[in-house]
Amino acid sequence: MQYTIRNIPDHLDEALRRAARQQGKSLNEVAIETLARGAGITAEPARQRDLADVAGTWRKDPAFDSALAAQDTVDKEMWH
Repeated sequence: MQYTIRNIPDHLDEALRRAARQQGKSLNEVAIETLARGAGITAEPARQRDLADVAGTWRKDPAFDSALAAQDTVDKEMWH
């Protein structure tokens, strides 16, 4: 299948061309990979960018709480 896409914004053109240079791929390859990723049909698993693996693992730590509270202390000598 062949597409013709018009009116590509300059910043998108620059980003695609930069990615092609960095990856040693053709502009066509990078554009197809980018379209596939955007459509959610890539073979590569999407990188997770959240903290789901650590959510709910917080433990009470009095030393940490004390250190955090110390950061909230205003040194009045610095403000004269």
